[in-house]
Amino acid sequence: MPLWLSGVIAFLVAFALAPRMRALAIKWKFVDLPNERKIHHDPLPLLGGAAMFAGILAVALVAFFWNNWLKTPYAGVMIGAILLFAIGILDDFFKTRGKDFSVSIRFGVQILSALLIPLFGGGIQGFTAPFGGHHFVAFSTVLSVVITVVWIVGVTNVFNFLDGVDGLAAGIAAISATTLFFIAIVKGDALSAWFAIAVTGAAVGFLRHNFYPARIIMGDAGSTVLGYLLGAIASVGAFKSATVISIGVPVLALGVPIFDAVVVVLARAKAGKPVYKPDQSHVHHRLLRAGLSQVQTVTVVYLISACFSLVSMIVLLLTR
Repeated sequence: MPLWLSGVIAFLVAFALAPRMRALAIKWKFVDLPNERKIHHDPLPLLGGAAMFAGILAVALVAFFWNNWLKTPYAGVMIGAILLFAIGILDDFFKTRGKDFSVSIRFGVQILSALLIPLFGGGIQGFTAPFGGHHFVAFSTVLSVVITVVWIVGVTNVFNFLDGVDGLAAGIAAISATTLFFIAIVKGDALSAWFAIAVTGAAVGFLRHNFYPARIIMGDAGSTVLGYLLGAIASVGAFKSATVISIGVPVLALGVPIFDAVVVVLARAKAGKPVYKPDQSHVHHRLLRAGLSQVQTVTVVYLISACFSLVSMIVLLLTR
């Protein structure tokens, strides 16, 4: 099956469903309420994540009938994505009532979802050493599981942090997923390429309705699932057979959210604030305070992300 079909299916489903999800969100009053740390001043429909996730599920269903993936790590990836989507919808529901959902429960579900990947045979299992005949250095089972879980939970949360300006998280997800698609193609990993381009298609389809001025937003159900899928696809595909140098390729592919989160977490820790508590210290907030419009801010961050992705592709090709 042509890989481009995955992206087309996810795009069409997300694009078509977003307006319908918006109508339902307004009808059910499933809207994100403005507060002192958010930049929007009016309630915004929150079910955008459902439109994107429906696109990815449609692709997974087609892939299942074409080439059964239940015996691959992507079975764990999809179960984990369903769990995160469910807890994300619950978290978003609490937001619609002006309440905060339990951080510990959310974090626990993220860890469980990440654990499913090594349980189904995926994960970061080692690297190829550039010495001694380029032999593979395997991690112990415990170390492999720990590194995989830390990576996936980390990427899940940094994408959630990034969702603060119209069109930002969806656009960065599309750029990062396209980069992971390229990496999978180079490595000959068709299944990872199939799922990566599905994320691209779903994000772009939703972006049509989410770019400034946003008519619908993705909510935690969207941002955490996007982050989880990107981290999972990288752990299953991009890290496979990575060398000491190219092990940084997936990190660069997700460079903007990762480096933004590192700076923010360090700043919060230095100020004695809880690292998980949202504020306005992210790069997009800084650009807005510098006088850039939302469109200009998003464009600048897109360009930075594209540069990170280009560097990751160059590093991958030079280290093959």
